[in-house]
Amino acid sequence: MKLFKKSIISFTILLLFLTGCSSDQRGNEEQNSKETSQNQMKVDSIKVKNKEVNKNKDENIEPEPLPTSYEALSNLPQGEYADINVVGEEAKKEIKKIFSDLPDISGNPSKKELDYYYRELLKMVQKDYEGPENLIKRLKFETFGNPEFSDSRYQFKENLNVVFIIDASGSMAQKIDGREKMASAKESILKFVSKLPKDAKVGIRVYGHKGTGSDSDKALSCSSSELVYPISNYNAGEFQAALNKFSPSGWTPIGLALREAKNDLASFDGANNTNIVYLVSDGIDTCEDQPIEAAKDLYSSNISPIINVIGFDVDSEGQNQLKQIAAATEGIYNTVTNESELQKELDQLNNLADQWQEWLERGKQHYEGELISNDLEIFNYITEEYVKCEDESSNIYLILGTLNDAKFFNREAYEYLTKVNREYHEWIDNEISKFNEELKELNEQNYNEAINQLQEKYNANTQ
Repeated sequence: MKLFKKSIISFTILLLFLTGCSSDQRGNEEQNSKETSQNQMKVDSIKVKNKEVNKNKDENIEPEPLPTSYEALSNLPQGEYADINVVGEEAKKEIKKIFSDLPDISGNPSKKELDYYYRELLKMVQKDYEGPENLIKRLKFETFGNPEFSDSRYQFKENLNVVFIIDASGSMAQKIDGREKMASAKESILKFVSKLPKDAKVGIRVYGHKGTGSDSDKALSCSSSELVYPISNYNAGEFQAALNKFSPSGWTPIGLALREAKNDLASFDGANNTNIVYLVSDGIDTCEDQPIEAAKDLYSSNISPIINVIGFDVDSEGQNQLKQIAAATEGIYNTVTNESELQKELDQLNNLADQWQEWLERGKQHYEGELISNDLEIFNYITEEYVKCEDESSNIYLILGTLNDAKFFNREAYEYLTKVNREYHEWIDNEISKFNEELKELNEQNYNEAINQLQEKYNANTQ
């Protein structure tokens, strides 16, 4: 009997325990369900907020349109990473570091966000495309002296004067192929002047040759510019002594040097003098002295000079400013990366001097020599533009591949960006091809007629 009572009690206790567990379980399930529901509501709320944020972000960005003409393309400034290395593991690490500051498109970006991303990436690697106007200027320069040119700057006069304005800032002490840039510049100019006709005159003005590159010396250096060889006939001993007067030193006052050059040439008016100014620099103006305005003032004076600009081993920022100086004065801009390229550029100037001497010796008759063939010039120009297009397209493709592998964006974004890149560069390639055909066709016509038509075409496209 006692055993029976104990069993009844044990069974009751067990039943109560099981009932309690069941209640706790139902309570836990209800609590978990409630928490799950709350969490889902939070997730849904976050999604709504993200959509609102993305919508607002989408409304705030406005991608700049890609260029639709070659002239517009050539006016874009060269990007800071135009010559970036994109091959190898170290390059990939650098790519991820450099382009990590681009807009975040790691989620589900809109088309507008992707277009904006591509445009910002393109700005960083933009190549320095060259429009037809610089080719036209070179062709005009190579046929210098033709009386049919309406611009009197390109007609030979009684006197020929060539003035070099040379950067003597501290960066010119850097070495290329084991030789200081300043030494290369001096050597190239010395070779040039030694071949000048006896009646031609030459002058050298330097700038930034005093003080140092330190902030404490900025005022001194930015006020330093000197005519070390006054405009006169070439004298070997005096010219060498002038070159020995300066060495790379301080800051870069390009504006000051251009204003002083105007004073140097003040007595050589354009009516009786063919005046050519060559500005040689390896970087931007660092003295805030308005070099573009100074160049315009020199160009528009009665000196009527031709102002050409040579960027010597210059970075993208320097190229952009030096191009602006050349453009403001309708002059030619060229980048050279070493002494041989600089010498090649100056050899063209020697050819011009020889033509002037020939014109002078023939009793100042109209220039009637054979015109230089454009075929090689056109070929070189077109080839360089094709190479820029191919390099830029490949660089962007490899950069996007590296960023995609690093999960900067999803596969759909990668495919869209590479599609935009391919279509954009196919357009550039097609523009170059069309321009090549037009140049060839025009070159078969009378040379002067071709130049005039090229000029008219360019003017029409830029209006």
